[in-house]
Amino acid sequence: MAVSRRSTAQLAGVLNSAIGGNAAAILRSIGLERLADRPIEEIFLGIMEVVCPDGGAIDDSIAREAFVETIVDLAENGITDFDTLNAAQVQTILELNVAHAIEARLCNDIGAQSITLPQDAQAAANIQEQLFEFVARNVSDAFTASQVGTTMTQEQVTRTIDTVYEQAYSILQSMAETEADRP
Repeated sequence: MAVSRRSTAQLAGVLNSAIGGNAAAILRSIGLERLADRPIEEIFLGIMEVVCPDGGAIDDSIAREAFVETIVDLAENGITDFDTLNAAQVQTILELNVAHAIEARLCNDIGAQSITLPQDAQAAANIQEQLFEFVARNVSDAFTASQVGTTMTQEQVTRTIDTVYEQAYSILQSMAETEADRP
């Protein structure tokens, strides 16, 4: 998950710098001045191209998928204006990004058959839903416990992602085994 850790840390840097009305200057500093005053979704797509460009290995795709899923969740979380981002919104965005990166990685592990889900489609769907809820809750708890917010470091990103990923992987394995053992 090295690419996800790096892209999340870069995203944190961009977003934290945008707090307090610095959005136009930040966009200019990363070559995205054309996106000033554009909808937040367009701005985030531009930021995605900077922090996790297209192409590369599976880890690159996982980071991009997490970024896209985060963009989808912005409006649902009341984050609609890049120019007025505050620290709480930045933390929400980072939590969403990390949770989606972990979920995408776990889904990749399922696809690579590191984890075997039950054959029943409904049981597998239930596990996936519970998985994201578990991951999102644990990411939020980890961020709160480490008081990440605007002081997020690469080390904190790495530790948070690795810890929650390992916990989620273990839980997912247990859930899959439990479902597989049901008659």
